[in-house]
Amino acid sequence: MELRIENVSKTYSNGVRALDGVSLTIPTGMFGLLGPNGSGKTTLMRTVATLQEPDEGWIRFGKIDVLEDKESVRRILGYLPQDFGLYPNMTAETLLSHLATLKGIINRTERADMVEALLKRVGLWDARKSKLGGYSGGMRQRFGVAQALIGDPQLIIVDEPTAGLDPEERTRFLNHLSEIGENVVVILSTHIVEDVAEVCTSMAIIEKGRVLYVGSPQAALEEVRGRVWLTEIEKSELPDYEREHRVVSTRLRGGKTVLHVVAEERPGEFFSGTEPDLRDVYFLKLGDGNGAGAASGPRRNGVGAGASGAAAGEGR
Repeated sequence: MELRIENVSKTYSNGVRALDGVSLTIPTGMFGLLGPNGSGKTTLMRTVATLQEPDEGWIRFGKIDVLEDKESVRRILGYLPQDFGLYPNMTAETLLSHLATLKGIINRTERADMVEALLKRVGLWDARKSKLGGYSGGMRQRFGVAQALIGDPQLIIVDEPTAGLDPEERTRFLNHLSEIGENVVVILSTHIVEDVAEVCTSMAIIEKGRVLYVGSPQAALEEVRGRVWLTEIEKSELPDYEREHRVVSTRLRGGKTVLHVVAEERPGEFFSGTEPDLRDVYFLKLGDGNGAGAASGPRRNGVGAGASGAAAGEGR
């Protein structure tokens, strides 16, 4: 089973072109849709989830025409949006049972068994009688996964699911997604590069509504292997390096500014070769596509000067 998106475009009434001829083929497994905030990821996910119409293009999931047969899509879809509401005074068990009823699971015994299985799967069974208003951020996200799994969906969409989670909650959440993605199509839409690097077998990078890269994270790394160089400088030296080199990312380490630079040959005696990571690829693709990423301030040879750890989710 695969999801095919062909030439999908969307322009809002305010003139913003959120999607510009997006074409993707997404196979079974974990697929990362990676891009900065405002890149069009949520618009694309809402369109696939049948919550809005594109201006042009078509989408098919297996034999289902997503745009024409919305009811069939919704029966096999699990969706965890970026912002989903919970009833704070309801327990996890009660709300999940209610949502299962709305999705057509009418038999009380079947529904109770399913609720138990889902809450155990996401590690919330012991907290099933607790009110949702008292859940931590990670627990709320795990409940979101449970509701998205009602009815054994074949297509699951999760939009910015780990933003705001602490490291332990994030790891637990991604492990759950990886297990789920073994047999169904799971789309992880995020601006956090590390999430995609850790759990996705295929990915796309999107910016300003356009697809800049499609492939596996490993293939993306191979594109830049041997071309990424590292050096440590004082922060005051950064503007000079930005003018002279193709800087793709910066980060602070021990009070020093660490630069990653892309060049065919060693750019200077103070540079050393380094293994690329997916952040290097991400910011390089954004630069090649004239995307600003999380940029503010001066440009660095086509890459936004803010293209650092914050855009990769480190500041969240």
